[in-house]
Amino acid sequence: MKNFKKHGFAAVFLCLFISSTCLSQTNTPPPAMPSQQNRIIIDKIVEATHYKNYVIDFCLSKINEASAKEGWNEQKAMEITESINYKNFRDAIYNSFVVFDEVELETLLKAYEKDTAYQTINVMTNNKVLINNLSIFASDIVKGKYVSK
Repeated sequence: MKNFKKHGFAAVFLCLFISSTCLSQTNTPPPAMPSQQNRIIIDKIVEATHYKNYVIDFCLSKINEASAKEGWNEQKAMEITESINYKNFRDAIYNSFVVFDEVELETLLKAYEKDTAYQTINVMTNNKVLINNLSIFASDIVKGKYVSK
């Protein structure tokens, strides 16, 4: 009986420890974001590279593909198209530039503004994480997750 009490206590303690560990892992930290000054520079980079247009065009192409594949009516296609809002994707862009300091961002901005050939080698269209986030964003738009009801 003594042995059972020892094992029972150990089992209860183990269950409490496991459950508290599981609960403690549910709070994930928010994604890192750049300073306000860096956001302003990033917005200028987006403008210089025409990346906002790229995001919208990418989403439109995914909508057109889904519309043709699934045979959407014009009303549904228009409703999904109207749900495209660049601001819903902007935090992903900010997050991808969080590793750069202000000087590096200014240097990148000057390179984009000065050399139009450099604009075609867009750091954002070559960033695999950002490309993946854009694919997820476009997929969510196609699924209607951003349609206001």
